[in-house]
Amino acid sequence: MGMLKIGFFQFNPEFGRIRNNLEMVLGALDGVQADIIVLPELPFTGYFFKDRQELFDLAEPVDDSPTVDALLHLCRRRQLHLVTGFAEKVVDDENVDRVFNSALLIGPDNVVHTYRKLHLFNTEKGYFDPGDTLLEISVVRGVRIGMMVCFDWAFPEVARILALKGADIICHPSNLVLTHCQQAMCTRALENGVYTVTANRYGTEMRAHGELTFTGQSQITDPLGKRHSKAKPHERCLSVVEIDVSRARNNQLTAKNN
Repeated sequence: MGMLKIGFFQFNPEFGRIRNNLEMVLGALDGVQADIIVLPELPFTGYFFKDRQELFDLAEPVDDSPTVDALLHLCRRRQLHLVTGFAEKVVDDENVDRVFNSALLIGPDNVVHTYRKLHLFNTEKGYFDPGDTLLEISVVRGVRIGMMVCFDWAFPEVARILALKGADIICHPSNLVLTHCQQAMCTRALENGVYTVTANRYGTEMRAHGELTFTGQSQITDPLGKRHSKAKPHERCLSVVEIDVSRARNNQLTAKNN
């Protein structure tokens, strides 16, 4: 394997202002030179919903979404792949409404894969449906990509399953409020021999029912757990680094330890 340019965009979405948040992302990535960029969890709707109805009113179906259409256009124009959080609305054949905290892998031609968050965090359990998708690998330019979302970091099995399925890079959209994740993701990278990209948001969402402050500090880690890029806690940051993918396929820690 050769070199690949991967990165994240950390910013401060405004709750409920989908179009404004989309414009911020499109503007920031307008001239980006990268193969894969990771965006935060729920970067277009915001995060701290008051109830399921508020979430459902802001969510969109993947196959009928102006937001996804705009991101597809960006990916086509920049020959880019995006991993982004997404509030995914689903109405099934029996007219049952569901809504998932999802991550989408979007390429120049289509939505390559949708992953629905398995481990809902705290108040998310009051309005999101539990994820019902398997942990799977997608191939982008010969590189194997796995996706997880935010609180999935707390469960080592998630990263391990993706690694056992062959992941070279784990892309990790997040809205982190606890202080443990960034260090834990260095460990996830080291114990699985993979690159990880955690794209977090920053800022505070102040709602009538409370407020949440997010920790920023998005990062890219290598298969030995070393950070190659880390944003500050309170800054808008687009970071792209070039990685050697072959390092994620060499699991020989010593001459006698694989």
